[in-house]
Amino acid sequence: MSFVTVQNLFQSYGTRPILERINLTVEEGEFVSIVGASGCGKSTFLRLLLAQEQPSRGAISIDGAPPAQEPDRDRGVVFQRYSVFPHMTVRDNIIAATALNRPFGALWGAARLKARAEALEVLDRIGLAHVAGQYPASLSGGMQQRLAIAQALAAKPKILLLDEPFGALDPGTRLTMHDFLCELRDETNMTIFMVTHDLPEGFKLGDRVLVFDKPRWDPTDPEAYGATITYDFDARDGGIPYQRLVEETHVPLTL
Repeated sequence: MSFVTVQNLFQSYGTRPILERINLTVEEGEFVSIVGASGCGKSTFLRLLLAQEQPSRGAISIDGAPPAQEPDRDRGVVFQRYSVFPHMTVRDNIIAATALNRPFGALWGAARLKARAEALEVLDRIGLAHVAGQYPASLSGGMQQRLAIAQALAAKPKILLLDEPFGALDPGTRLTMHDFLCELRDETNMTIFMVTHDLPEGFKLGDRVLVFDKPRWDPTDPEAYGATITYDFDARDGGIPYQRLVEETHVPLTL
């Protein structure tokens, strides 16, 4: 049984179709990169995985559970801009994520001391122990993004969603973050979906690379049709396509 199953997914905003007939199965521990032109529904698909939006048709299931109606602890998310709590110290950002796994987010007494110790272990592993008492604003961009990823993983989600997580970083810091993410992925066997505009980055980090595009096009009405997964590349084998969901002839989809 697949870990993540997307069945016949459609999404429209009013009368404007965004996504059409998305069908996808992902195994536990896979890293899936999502690429495509701007406006082709990549971030919309990520929001549907997050359950921030509900599809017009179809369903998404994670680990056999019923489709979620809103974001929950099974889904961790990291955005391009550092999604951490600016009013909390670096250490407390990690503790806050740990608290999500407890009733009402409560951490008291021995439980808080344990969470504090675990947070310091996490920060030591990601190279931020020396700034545990500082606030995110005092950190570099790469350090803030490391903290954001570690915070998302501290809540122990079933899938991690990354929306252009390295887009705001300089090239050198981006390469460092690639190594950091690969190390964390090897340690956790986390199932990851990452939206990126950087094709080499998608192939470097992903086990699979999904290409979102519009297989149907009306030159008189460019927004008449939605996008779907046109190619599913296996990045573990030099990028050889193992599943072509839409033929190069762009046969019209049957709705």
